Amino acid sequence: MRKFILLSGHILIFYNMRYQLARSRASLTGEICLPASKSISNRLLIIDALARGSGEISNLSDSDDTLILKDALAGNKREIDAGHAGTAMRFLTAYLSILPGEWLLTGSERMKNRPIRELVMALNSLGAGISYAGREGFPPLLIKGKKVNGGEVSIDSSVSSQFISALMMIAPSLTGGLILHLDNETVSSSYIRLTANLMGDFGIPVEFSGNSITLPEKSYHAIPYTVEPDWSAASYWYSMAAVSDGADLHLKGLNKVSYQGDAVLPGIFMQFGVATEFSSAGLQLRRVTSPSTAFNFDFTDNPDLVQTMAILCGVTDRPFHFTGTRTLKIKETDRISALDIELQKLGINISSDPEGNWISWNGCRRKIDTPVAPIETYQDHRMAMAFTPAAMCISGLVIDDPGVVSKSYPSFWEDLKIAGFEISPI
Repeated sequence: MRKFILLSGHILIFYNMRYQLARSRASLTGEICLPASKSISNRLLIIDALARGSGEISNLSDSDDTLILKDALAGNKREIDAGHAGTAMRFLTAYLSILPGEWLLTGSERMKNRPIRELVMALNSLGAGISYAGREGFPPLLIKGKKVNGGEVSIDSSVSSQFISALMMIAPSLTGGLILHLDNETVSSSYIRLTANLMGDFGIPVEFSGNSITLPEKSYHAIPYTVEPDWSAASYWYSMAAVSDGADLHLKGLNKVSYQGDAVLPGIFMQFGVATEFSSAGLQLRRVTSPSTAFNFDFTDNPDLVQTMAILCGVTDRPFHFTGTRTLKIKETDRISALDIELQKLGINISSDPEGNWISWNGCRRKIDTPVAPIETYQDHRMAMAFTPAAMCISGLVIDDPGVVSKSYPSFWEDLKIAGFEISPI
């Protein structure tokens, strides 16, 4: 069965099916055109809207999240459904609060369980008119948009960097600008820097001083902008190269110098025997030798890489200890719980603390039953893609609900076929 949804002229297809994957660990070759960065695309859509939409954005992401946000900004609906798109929910909450009118901003059942209190409190302290249409602290939201004054506001920055990015982007439209004070340990700060860099490209200076961010009242300058490919999407290909017997894989368009925090991948994957060679056309991944040692890493700035790295360590028998993982519990699913459940199917039992501050594995793998039970994806695109490299080690691995990849990488399965994967719907 398939469900079709039309958004901005695009048909989003959600599959109620499973894919069985097959590919040996033989050499991985080919040329892959990665999707455009969802994180950059979504920020540019808000910035362009605040600049009165007079710029031209090229290579915009075709992910579900971006299409949902684009459709909401282009339409005149008073009820907006953000679905599973957390970025759209947070960015629209701030954007609609300064746009005259009234809206009901809602989302999926999972979205209604993802906290938004800190952002709403910050906006309301500046004079915004936001109330809860359901449970206190969670969507859906009733938003009465109006002119909002700036000033100073404090926000707990340990919950979501998207709250901070949402406030930053609307700050130039607030009377007097805004000074943001960040309380507690800041998570995913690379995404805050991404927002600041994009705002700077559009004429807004952003000043960081200790735990404060100062943003002036100022008009955005609309400019043409080309969105770069997504470094987070590259992580799955790095992981496949790491488990292959050899790799000579070209990822088109990625730049060594990037605003994206996940551009740390070349350094990380040298530890897994994957070398990166940059050229004007992108980068080449090559398999090299490396010692098989335990892998420890702080993912505070790179939470979207945790699933990829945990699964890679598991299938390559590398013990690991990851910190900076607490935000994973409030993503599209509780990603720590999901990893725990699904990795057990591969004979891997991870440990974590109750708050999710760390996860680890001692390197001991149990004997598993074959065939391996299907990998559930929990409506989470990264669960589907992160487990794919395991199919190179485990014959006949099955991925449930593969259509979830459309959230960030709609062409993922087709690209796998280019790289020699056999994909069988079942």
